[in-house]
Amino acid sequence: MLGVYNYTVVLTYIGMLTGFVGVTYAMNGNVHAALVCLMIAGVCDMFDGAIASTMQRTDQEKRFGVQIDSLSDLVCFGVLPAVIAYTAAGQTMASLYLAGLYLLCALIRLAWFNVDEEERQEHEGGSRKVYLGLPVTTAALLLPAMMELGAPLGWPVGSLAPLMLLVMAAAFLTPFKLRKPQLPGKAVMLLAGATEFVVLMTRAVV
Repeated sequence: MLGVYNYTVVLTYIGMLTGFVGVTYAMNGNVHAALVCLMIAGVCDMFDGAIASTMQRTDQEKRFGVQIDSLSDLVCFGVLPAVIAYTAAGQTMASLYLAGLYLLCALIRLAWFNVDEEERQEHEGGSRKVYLGLPVTTAALLLPAMMELGAPLGWPVGSLAPLMLLVMAAAFLTPFKLRKPQLPGKAVMLLAGATEFVVLMTRAVV
């Protein structure tokens, strides 16, 4: 069959399927469960590159990995957050426009990243050290943090969600330099994510 099916891409496939499940939850009005799926997809994305690096891959497998990762990211951190915000805002026309704009910016960002990454790999080896612009995967931390931690504070999270997408969309395409987090940074992100995840799971069950 066409494609790659070794263990280096399994986590990416799992993340994409989790994102799809999240979309179905959001479409049925279960925003909390959709946010849980968003965070699980974020964890999958955080570790899929590390797992892929443990195997000696052909150039074709590496290029496939770059493409499949971005396509998965479009579902998990493009479509899913857009549907979550649209649903949380009450499916208004304004939230539809903002969600669509966010999705378009995520698409452009991921396509640009693929081109830039292929050019980078032609001139240097190893993994990327610096990102230009905000990676789309940060939606897995920022959107749940605002929606679930802001609700107890009385924030109008339904109205704020599309506006947050607009801010992230602008950051996706703004070419500021952002250093890729190392082990301490990843540990902080995991701790913050774990806290959000506990809150999300509690509210999703309730």
